[in-house]
Amino acid sequence: MSSLKELQDLIQEKYGIPSSELDPHASMREKGLDSLALAEFIFEIEDKFGIEVPDDNPNIDTLAELAALVDKMRAAKVA
Repeated sequence: MSSLKELQDLIQEKYGIPSSELDPHASMREKGLDSLALAEFIFEIEDKFGIEVPDDNPNIDTLAELAALVDKMRAAKVA
């Protein structure tokens, strides 16, 4: 199961951006999430899913890339 919907819901809850306005393939920065907001969002994700997102991962610009990373880390945690 993809984490995309859960991440969209989390963004809506935390930043008030409706899921319908979130293009999973567009940069999250285009919706006003600066570096600090993205870092805070990643901390929220880590807490919610019980994972640790590596600091050196460059593929955290779009929601789809972030969801793929979260899915991969969740699968590795279960395995």
